Amino acid sequence: MIDLLHQQVSTLVDQGWLPEMFQYPFVTYALIAALLTGPLLGALGTLVVVKRLAFFSEAVGHGALTGIAIGILLGEPATQPVAGLFSFCLSFALLLHWIKSRTQVPYDALVGVFLAFAIALGAALLLYVAKKVNVHILENVLFGSILTVTQTDLLILAVISFISLLLALRYANQALMAALQPELARVQGVGGRKVNVTLLDYAFVLLIALITVAAVKIIGAVLVGALLLIPATTARLISKDLKQFFALTLLISTGCCVAGVVVPMALELPIPSGAAIVLLASSLFLGTVLLNQLKLLKTA
Repeated sequence: MIDLLHQQVSTLVDQGWLPEMFQYPFVTYALIAALLTGPLLGALGTLVVVKRLAFFSEAVGHGALTGIAIGILLGEPATQPVAGLFSFCLSFALLLHWIKSRTQVPYDALVGVFLAFAIALGAALLLYVAKKVNVHILENVLFGSILTVTQTDLLILAVISFISLLLALRYANQALMAALQPELARVQGVGGRKVNVTLLDYAFVLLIALITVAAVKIIGAVLVGALLLIPATTARLISKDLKQFFALTLLISTGCCVAGVVVPMALELPIPSGAAIVLLASSLFLGTVLLNQLKLLKTA
């Protein structure tokens, strides 16, 4: 199916509808990945901001470094350590959330401990792994690279997107209520149904881990947490209600992902895709802040 899509894109290139760079398969793969990753991170980012879990997503992203190193050490391909990556990050996220519910340590401090552990263990293992594999592969993991996106990555993203869509259609209202008013959700529920807040919390944590890991290839382990946070924060500055907040977050996240992939290639800039995506999102955020300040000065 992906090959068929690339053939159609190549036909549009031959007819002059698309730039010549789209004749290469990896460009098509990268664009598909951006179109899948943007809405996923945007939709999840709204709840990340509401539940104040931005630091958590950073910890999971850095945990991906350790997962990749473990996968390579266990014999997986250096460019596709899928089992090690997903196994470690999911275990990491679940353990962190489990300890959170059984300790009085402030959540940000607990996440900080896990983040430090993930970075330290990842650094130790990656230094060892770097002796066995090309160091540029590790750079791609840190900052993302459109060149490394494969059909397997797209399949993983598509499956996670499908699962996320099904969960959103079934539990979106309950998840939002649990995020905004957890105690009320437990007692009163949504539509006459009581909400299992604990179960939704674990499901949400797993979803963050899954989407973070799936997005590592295109955005990079160091930067993927930023794209969960920045579009939603930007949208919150200019949205008037929850519906607009959600829609604007999806639009900003998807737009930055697509532009971050296409613009550096079109201008032949030697910038990793992850860095380009986050720089665009950050610029949009700063621009929004400045515009809001100008409006306040005019009305003062």
